Amino acid sequence: MKKYDRIQGDLTLELDHFTLDTGPFEFPLQGVTVLFGRSGSGKSTLLRAIAGLDKRTRGFLKVGGVFWQTGKTHVKPSLREIGFVFQDAALFPHMTVRENLWYGINRLPKGLSAMDFDHLVDTVGIRDKLDRAVTFLSGGERQRVAIARALLMRPKLLCMDEPLSALDWQSKTEMLTLLERLISDYKIPVLYITHMPAEVERLADRVVFMSQGKVETIESLQGALSRADSPLFDEQGAVSVIQATALPSEQGLYPVQLGKDRLWLSEAVLFEENSVRVRVLAKDVSLALSDPQALSIINHLKVTIVEMIPQGTHRFLVRLKLRDGQNLFCEVTRYSADRLRLEPGLAVFALIKSVAVTN
Repeated sequence: MKKYDRIQGDLTLELDHFTLDTGPFEFPLQGVTVLFGRSGSGKSTLLRAIAGLDKRTRGFLKVGGVFWQTGKTHVKPSLREIGFVFQDAALFPHMTVRENLWYGINRLPKGLSAMDFDHLVDTVGIRDKLDRAVTFLSGGERQRVAIARALLMRPKLLCMDEPLSALDWQSKTEMLTLLERLISDYKIPVLYITHMPAEVERLADRVVFMSQGKVETIESLQGALSRADSPLFDEQGAVSVIQATALPSEQGLYPVQLGKDRLWLSEAVLFEENSVRVRVLAKDVSLALSDPQALSIINHLKVTIVEMIPQGTHRFLVRLKLRDGQNLFCEVTRYSADRLRLEPGLAVFALIKSVAVTN
């Protein structure tokens, strides 16, 4: 079965009070592509247009070398082999969990078998709920069922429209870990909508930035996080996402390896795979000219200052380069920058509390 390896398009859709006019776009269908933008930017409209859920869509869409949308062609949603997870789960309230799952299986094209039912319900964690009415499920449980139903149909592309937006923080944390596992296990490309930067930083391989119905830019996650004016930076300020390798726990801490350096976390890595992402806020990074020893902060990373970006009149956002080449942001006051004589090219030590490093 041929995989969907690339998507190209230029789509328009006229709605009552909104116009989608993407302009030309193209990106690989590998890993997780996040559609990101403010409410009303057109994220959900574009996802529905890609899935073929609105026949008023015009323009062209080419997926895996096949045209799904041209002036004369509009491939039916059922033939696009897409799994769709909606914000509200969209389960049938008069059915049990098992019946909702089998509804999807029964709609599979002839000759195509469903994914392993028992393995998937165990992985998603809903085996004990199979005979329960969906009206008695929590929000997180409903989304687990919706994800399982979508995956059982063996989609070549999984579309997810803000699947975590209605969940409390604990359910979101659990669901993010589950999504990481499913994405890693099933290797299905995902188009994912969110307006929460933390979800982008946990899941995305690339980001499609949208505004007023248009695709503005398409960037890798690291590219999007490398610029000081990134739309992913929210009220918490600049953030760095570092790729690392998880190591066995030591003395109650959880180390990860990045090149020659080791970074210590105070909490276990949530996704127990070798390759992990760790998130560090720029405001949680301090700088020292030498390596201080008598200090409670145990993360001392040797870095080089790459750039000092003014942030107003009293602060700098400092771009640092780790020894393995990855970027790390730090915030300092102009007073500290002057006192330490910080400048591009200077080798310094980045100090990070283990409690400030998250997965």
